[in-house]
Amino acid sequence: MVTVLSLVVFLPLAAALVLPAVPRRAVPWAWIAVAFADLALVAGMWAAHGTRPGVAYETDMRWIPSVRAGYHVGLDGLSFPLVTLTAVLFAACAVYSVRHTHRVRAFAILFLFLETVCLGLFSALDLLLFFVFFDLSIVGMYFVILLWGHGDRTASALKFFLYTFLGSLVLLLGFIGLYLGADPHTFDMVELTRHPPLAGSPGLAGLTLLAVGIGLGVKTPVVPFHTWLPPAHTDAPAAGSAILAGVMLKMGAYGFVRIAMPMLPDAWRRYALVFLIVGLVGVLYGALVALAQDNVKRLVAYTSVNHMGYIVLALGAAGYASGDAAARRLAVTGAVTQMVSHGLVTGALFLLCGVLHDRADSYDLGRFGGIARPAPAYAGMLALAAFAALGLPGLSGFIAEFQIFAGTIGTGATAAAVTGAIAVLGILVTAALFLRVLHRAVLGPPGELSGLVGDARPPELAAIVPLLALSVLIGVAPRALLDTIEPLSAAVTALVGR
Repeated sequence: MVTVLSLVVFLPLAAALVLPAVPRRAVPWAWIAVAFADLALVAGMWAAHGTRPGVAYETDMRWIPSVRAGYHVGLDGLSFPLVTLTAVLFAACAVYSVRHTHRVRAFAILFLFLETVCLGLFSALDLLLFFVFFDLSIVGMYFVILLWGHGDRTASALKFFLYTFLGSLVLLLGFIGLYLGADPHTFDMVELTRHPPLAGSPGLAGLTLLAVGIGLGVKTPVVPFHTWLPPAHTDAPAAGSAILAGVMLKMGAYGFVRIAMPMLPDAWRRYALVFLIVGLVGVLYGALVALAQDNVKRLVAYTSVNHMGYIVLALGAAGYASGDAAARRLAVTGAVTQMVSHGLVTGALFLLCGVLHDRADSYDLGRFGGIARPAPAYAGMLALAAFAALGLPGLSGFIAEFQIFAGTIGTGATAAAVTGAIAVLGILVTAALFLRVLHRAVLGPPGELSGLVGDARPPELAAIVPLLALSVLIGVAPRALLDTIEPLSAAVTALVGR
């Protein structure tokens, strides 16, 4: 029986299978139609469900009964925002790519395949099903970088694949540990959350958390497992970078909230300080290295390390079960809000970087300047995206980061308060680096490539403006999003604290 959630997940894949029969000129429009149809279904599901707690649109069917693995999918306060973010970003990339001319059919098919994989992962309630989608996402993005990238795309694609595939193998070891530690053995996430495995074996639980943490940390990515990210982003096409940063980086952070925290609560509490430190290192390292970049796309890539560091920091603070419960819930809510905000803003920033490369075949910040005069619409979007990324009030980044810092510092735990206070420096550095970009590229004296930068075209405006509009909407009226996330945050912190 096909449920509405299964329709949402597999509609893009079904369209990809039909796309070879579509005339070449109609391929971009078919892709756009499917992407917006999926987005409309997701929006309708969220509107119908509202902010009620619990799992909705659940399907649980037998798949591999010998290991108690099933086709188990559903949506809750964690997956609803990320499934919606996925649908929004893929629709934006479809619109942005409407003028794409190189292997158009294969490009559309691969992105439709990736959309199914990403939607499936955020909907999965079975570890084995989660892992299948997790691995398939690596394969899809590898070919996006290899076939449509630029620069040293072969090396970048290979580095991306080897790093993330190795991480997925370590993750699989962790999943096997969870499976073997459950009684009875199962891969079902709901059962593993209800009855956490390895509760009486702290050593094995710690090793399992290590495997799960490394596997998810590579995908997030956290320092020092981040080195695949800058070359992959720099050499990927703009739409590929937007999906990689906006959607695929969230798979690791999502896994921490969905799997590591509720299924290994004792181990998460014991090693909360480790996650705090890893998050703090990511925040400061990502911001400082981004500040030193002259390649604007590498700069945005390193800010992703910085922003994902905030998420890990908040989740580490939530592991202090003795801390203030309301602050811990606020930290988790901020982390999930940051996933959504980062997806929208960084997706827009990478598409804006793509416009520069499309016009001038360069990302060198020093070769642009004064583009506000020939490209006022582009300059306005770049300024708004930069302010959203640095956390200006009235934009989504502020809502997320305020909750993260208030929750982390407010737990009452000394380690969390100190690391949270130090991490505030990351905002200062981020503000400096984005103001540097705006000063040099938008307001500075004309550069040698400035004359090549025409203003944003209609497809580019249609793709980027909605992403920034959603960031403004969340910044001004965040209640609908927060009301959806907060019951999930309360449930996760209760599980970690039990």
